[in-house]
This record gives sequence, C-alpha cells and structure tokens, in this order.
Amino acid sequence: MNKAITDGLALTPPAFELGLDVWSSENGTAGSATYDGAANAALIAADADFGSCLEMVKTQTTQKLRYMGQTPILPGCYLRVTARVKAISGNLPSVRIAGYAMSGSGHVGGLVEVGSETALDAYGEVVTVSAIVGTGNRGGVDMIWGTVPIYGHFGLDLTGLNNGVVRIDDLQIEDVTEAFLRDMMDWVDVRDFGAVGDGVTDDRAAFMAADAAAAGRMLVVPEGSYYIGASVSIYAPIRFVGTLVMPVDARLSLLASYDFPTYAEAFGDEMTGFKKALQALFGYTDHNTLDLKGRRIEVTEPINVAEIAPGVTSFANRRVLRNGQFNVIAGPAWEDVVVTSQASYATSAPNTLTNVANIANIPVGARVSGTGVGREVYVRAVNIGAGSLTLSQPFYGGSGTRTLTFTRHKYLLDFSGLSKLDRFNIDDIEFLCNSQASCIMLAPVGEMFHVRDCYLNAPKDKAITSIGSGCQDLLVDRCQFLSSEMSMPAQDRVSVAINVNANDSKIRESRFVRFGTTMILNGSGHLIVGNHWFQGDNETNAVRVAGLVFTQTNVQSAVTGNYIDNCVLEWTNEYSPNPDFGTEYSFGGLTVTGNTFVASNVAPWFTWFSVKPYGAGHFLHGLNISCNVFKVINGSIDRAEKVDTTFATLDYSRMRNILMEGNIFNAVSQFVCNPVYLQVDQATAQSVWTVQPGAYLPFGGWARNVESIVAEGMIANGAGARVSGMPYVNVEQGTAKQNVTLNWPEAAKGRVQVRIRMDNPN
Repeated sequence: MNKAITDGLALTPPAFELGLDVWSSENGTAGSATYDGAANAALIAADADFGSCLEMVKTQTTQKLRYMGQTPILPGCYLRVTARVKAISGNLPSVRIAGYAMSGSGHVGGLVEVGSETALDAYGEVVTVSAIVGTGNRGGVDMIWGTVPIYGHFGLDLTGLNNGVVRIDDLQIEDVTEAFLRDMMDWVDVRDFGAVGDGVTDDRAAFMAADAAAAGRMLVVPEGSYYIGASVSIYAPIRFVGTLVMPVDARLSLLASYDFPTYAEAFGDEMTGFKKALQALFGYTDHNTLDLKGRRIEVTEPINVAEIAPGVTSFANRRVLRNGQFNVIAGPAWEDVVVTSQASYATSAPNTLTNVANIANIPVGARVSGTGVGREVYVRAVNIGAGSLTLSQPFYGGSGTRTLTFTRHKYLLDFSGLSKLDRFNIDDIEFLCNSQASCIMLAPVGEMFHVRDCYLNAPKDKAITSIGSGCQDLLVDRCQFLSSEMSMPAQDRVSVAINVNANDSKIRESRFVRFGTTMILNGSGHLIVGNHWFQGDNETNAVRVAGLVFTQTNVQSAVTGNYIDNCVLEWTNEYSPNPDFGTEYSFGGLTVTGNTFVASNVAPWFTWFSVKPYGAGHFLHGLNISCNVFKVINGSIDRAEKVDTTFATLDYSRMRNILMEGNIFNAVSQFVCNPVYLQVDQATAQSVWTVQPGAYLPFGGWARNVESIVAEGMIANGAGARVSGMPYVNVEQGTAKQNVTLNWPEAAKGRVQVRIRMDNPN
C-alpha cells in the first residue's frame, strides 16, 4: 500500500523557492509566524549541493521550521520525513525531524513529536536526518501517534548553540508503509524500494534499502535488468528472476546465498556468475568456500583471476573452491601465444634476461625454450621499460645472446596476475580441458595451494604450472590426471602434469596417466607418496622417457610407496647457471623406498633411475634406493640404473653414503646393490685373488672399499694345509677401477664372502 500512488496524495511539501509564507517558525498552525521576510531566513538560488534551498540563522534555543500544510495521518500508514542539512558558518547546532500532531479539535498532546538529534560536526558536510511517523507501535517508528491525530505539521528543529548559519534542502515526505506491511510476508521486492530494472539506472541504493528492510526475509529480484554501479553486500537471502549488470570491478557479496547457482541466476550466465562468485570469494566476507553445488560450467575463455578481481593483488586467507565441473568449449581464446625473440643472458644475474627484443609481446607466464634452457622455465615478470624479463629458473647453458621462443599456454584457471596467493584450496572439482586448455597456473608467489579429490582431464599442455614460488608447500592429494596424449608414443608427448620451483611439495595418492613428463620438481623437502604414474604406450622395444624429474642436486626428498610405470626417475641439475661442481652440495639427500617399478615392451637399454649431471665434478653423497621391486613385462633390460653422460659423468672417487639394497629384480639381467656381497671361489692356490664386483655396483661405480672378508670353510695352500693368515686388499683395481684384489701371505685356495662398497660410507 502506498497512498501517494493509490489515493494520489501529495505528501512532500512544496519547495522553499515557491515561497516561505507556508513555512512557520512556530508549530505550523494557521496564523503562526512564517519565515516570509524574516531577518534570519533567505532563499539561496544555486547551492552546490542542494540547488535552491533555505539558508537560516539560528537565533532561538529551539529554532523551528514547520510546513503549514496539513499532511494526513491515516491508520496503517507510515510516513518518513527526511531533510538534508549542512552548516555554513558560526556555531555548529544539532538537527532533528519534528512534527505537530493535530486532530479535528486541535493539538494532540502527550505524543513524541521529535526524532533523534544529529550533530552537525563540520562546515559544508551534508547531513541527512529522517524520522518515521505512523499510527502503530512498530519497530523503527520514531513518532508513534496512534489514531487520534488526523494530520500533522512537519519540519525540523535546530537545537544547541545559537548564531550558526545552516542551509536546508527541500523537505521530503514519503509513504513507507510497505516496509511494515511486509512484516507479514516472507519476502521483500526490490522494486518497492526504488529499483527500476531498466539496465541503465543505478539500482544499488534500492537493493541496499530492500536488504536493510528484509530483516531475515528473502529478497526477490523480479523480471528486469538491474544495473548495480558499485560493490554491494546483500545480507538477506535472495532469489533472482531478473538479472544484474555490474562493472567488472564491482563486487557482489551475497552473504546469505553464497553459492554458484545463485550467482549464475543473478547474472543470467554461468561464466559471468562464476567470475562474480569467485571475485566475491576473494573479498573479506564471512564465507571461505564457493560451492558449485555439483553444477557444470561451460568455460569459453581463460578465467584470469586478476582480471575478474582487479582490486586484489595478494591474498593470504584460506579459500576453497569445491564440488562441481568445468567444461572447456573450443574456441580461439585458447590458442597459444608464441613469440620468438633475441635476448642476452649472464650467469651473474641468473634469473634475468636483458636486451629482450619484442618484449612488449611477451606475456607473464610464457614458457621459455631454446639452447641451454632447462625444462619448465617460465617468465615470472616483465619490465618493458628496462627491456628485461625475470625467469622462474636460471639457464644452464652459460652467458651469451641467443634466440629464444616464448610460449604462453592458456589455462582454465589462471592465478598468474596476482602477486601472491596463499592457502587456496580446490576440492572435488572435475576439470574437462578437452585437449583445448591447460588447467591451473599458480600465482608467482604463494604457499599451501591445495588440490584434492579432483580430476584433471585432458589438459592440452600442462595440468598444474608454477611460474615462481607459488608452489611452496604445494599439496596434491587423491587426484587423477589424464593426459590428452594417451594414444601417442611416449617420446612424442610434450605435456607436463606438475612442475614445482619451490620447496616442500606433497604429492600423495594420485594417479597420472601417460603424460609427456609427470612431475618436474625443483627445490627440496618433497614427499612423493603412494602415487601411480605411468607413461607407457603400445610400441615394441619402446622408448621410455623421464616421469619424475628432480632438477637440483641436494633434494632432501622421499619417493615412497609409488607405482612407477614405464618411465624414468631422472635426477639433474639443469637449473644451475654454473652446472660444474663448485662449493655446493652435489647429488644427495634422496630416499627411494618401497616403490614398484614396472616396464613393458621396452628396449634392453632402458633404466628406471638416471642421474644426469649438466656439469663436471659431481658425485653422489646421500642416496637410499631400498626395498623396491623392479619388474619388466614382455622382455628384459640390462640394468635398473645409469649415469646419463650427455653433458658430463660423475666423479666416482667422491661417492659416499649410498645404500642400495633389499630390492627385487625381475627380468633385469644385472642385479645391483651397494654394498655388494660376493662369493669368491678360488679352485687353484694363488697368492692374489681378483674379485670383480663391477657389474653389481650401481651407476658404474668404482670398488672403493671392502667392509669385510669372511672365509667359508678352510682356506688351504697348494698342499692342502690350512692358511691362517688374512689377506690384505687393494681396491680400485683394473682399468675401470672396479676390481678388488685379495693378497694372501701365501698361495691359497678356497671360498670367501666379500662385502664391497662403491662409496665411502659417510
């Protein structure tokens, strides 16, 4: 009900500029003094805030201003009286809405006839005061008059100090009955609070007013297009029939209806709704989880978080995206950006490229490839003015100017535009990349990004990409990664499931199917536990490539309880700008235990474990490969491990603290272990026995130490008499330094058990 509409009542008094003879300085009754010609009142034609308005000098303790017209008071009708006031000079008074209750017999006494006071604290500041008058005793009513008064004279009072000058905008009186009648309903219509819904008029104030009036009831947005020009928070539950239009940087926070389906309805489009919901997730609201409610979102372009939430540069509060599906729709938005450019590199500034040609066309997040560049090196930052790029990792190929290729893959979820992101969680999501898009690009800096119970299906190039240290403490739990290259021979695949630049990732209980490379891990402190990754194909005498790659020497990491299928565990230092051994730790700190290694239909020279130094002088110092099973199906291989000497070999004279024991080998021609136990049978008496453990020593190591010699049975001389003396040993014998000689005090024959090491034990 609104009497101004239904009965055509004119509630708002006339503007001051139409004459002050209807504005009383007393109570507004007939015959009272007016401000027409008063010395302390004047009309102002063009105030910057009000336009035409009334200027008044406060000369009385309570300076009254009352409209002399009779504003009707009807049963069940509630009126809001509003005034805008500002102080100009002199003493600062207070202001309040006031009225004078009248019946047919005159003034009705005993009623509250003033609203609350508001102090004017500063000159030129517009202050809005209002009060509600009505017949009922309802919450929010300031002047409860009952049914006796039939009209009132309304205006305002100035109280406090005298001799202050104020300006007053035209008084407004409006029917707000609907705010009280809706107490009997469970919903509030935004149109009743001024929403237009024409897609042009800014309806933000109307939505806020409706939300304020809802008091726990549902807000209803009827058919129409409602423009909201700035960020808004809605506290009431809300239901959309019509849709919203908002600027990109305006945030919609639906505090009682925060879920994807509501946002999709709000904007009439799933992608727009999701972007706005994700934008709100990065707002500091009382929600930390965006629930997709099991819904599927058709994704037509990369979701760039920095673009949809332009006010967010870094974020460190826990947030969760969960329970739904993303489906990539093919289109030109997913095409790679490829730039070829010449640039200079110096090992003295190992993470920087300078004098970069065509730099304006190279985007952040582009993968760098070219001579002397390791795998999964990315552009972390671009400085166009300086002509320089910041790299995620150094080059191994030394200083110089070279031509490089920069490839920017497109990602379904792209966080690279944020400077930092901590504690973001993705839970129970299926990503259908459909060989069109890569999946997730992390922020350049961040900690504790967690992906759990998710399916990452057919990413075009990459599944999870780190372009900086945003992978610090990366957690991946119970996920399935399905490559888009399953039907291709292993050596032709280029996809990468996960790359890591920082420390302490935990990859656990996940399954990776036929990627080009499953994991490329820099940093240390990684735990790779309980996973299954396989990179086989249907080829015969097939080539097998790296599946898990460690890219620094001292990794302090564990690979435990995994199923490692048809791929190589490769250990390199390809991110070292000076790859020759210097003062750093060399290859060490790696534990590989309790895994199942399988290969099928492979060439005999295949190995599961490869150490590949990119510079000279390196060695192993701390490696445990124990209690694993190595098994070949449909064929056999020569051995399980090797040193890849493409760039350099290892320094076997410095090997130490290597344990390789308790492993099981099936269809592997040469068993290896360290230390190795060998039984030596000497049938004819000789003073020097040569022991040849070389084939058993891992990585082609030298026979550097003999831990023990135990005679099995009697050692005898040529005459059959007992030889009581013990032999001394010479290690590192032969051209390959893989033999040991036992030197007896006399020619001897018999059997001994010898324990030999290819390292120093500590």
